[in-house]
Amino acid sequence: MSLFDETALFHGQQRQQLCLGAFVLRGFAFADAPALCEAVNRVTVQAPFRYMVTPGGFCMSVAMTNCGNYGWVSDSAGYRYDSVDPHTGQPWPAMPGIFIDLAQNAAAAAGFEKFVPDVCLINRYDPGTRLSMHQDKDEHDREAPIVSISLGIPAVFLWGGLQRQDKHIRIPLFHGDVVIWGGPARFRYHGVLPIKEECHTLTGKHRINLTFRKVEK
Repeated sequence: MSLFDETALFHGQQRQQLCLGAFVLRGFAFADAPALCEAVNRVTVQAPFRYMVTPGGFCMSVAMTNCGNYGWVSDSAGYRYDSVDPHTGQPWPAMPGIFIDLAQNAAAAAGFEKFVPDVCLINRYDPGTRLSMHQDKDEHDREAPIVSISLGIPAVFLWGGLQRQDKHIRIPLFHGDVVIWGGPARFRYHGVLPIKEECHTLTGKHRINLTFRKVEK
């Protein structure tokens, strides 16, 4: 299926089920987007965006930071969650209330009640950056869903299966869209195609992605 066909497939629906346990909520965060972007700016004053290095020594193309009780970090020691920002030596900034409220409301709308995230990964995509197919599996709590909010310029989200080689589909994501996956979909492979150059009134030439997770059981 071409990207054009997939765009037509996903256009105009408010709640789309990708598979059992996975949903796209179109425009769910749109009204709150200005406040979300302001909160991102406050967080990044305390914990600036940075380009983390993989255990293999490669620099990631997506800039990122964190807020909440933990932050996801990567270096020569591996991938993990840490309660301290290695760049500042201080705890990560507290998660803004609007982040928690929106993540919980989105999770509930997808059927995942009582979701209480304890970390938010904040990713900044510049034109040309991408995210390779991967699973989110560093969390101790493997029952809680993942909630992912898109802000700014569009992206194409890749949604695959439980094996890396499984066929994937392309899902256009726009400003204010939210993707939630959990239950039988919790460990599906997913990624992001290279971002095309565009400009958004709130984020400029960037795409901001907020990914909420529950690390501790």
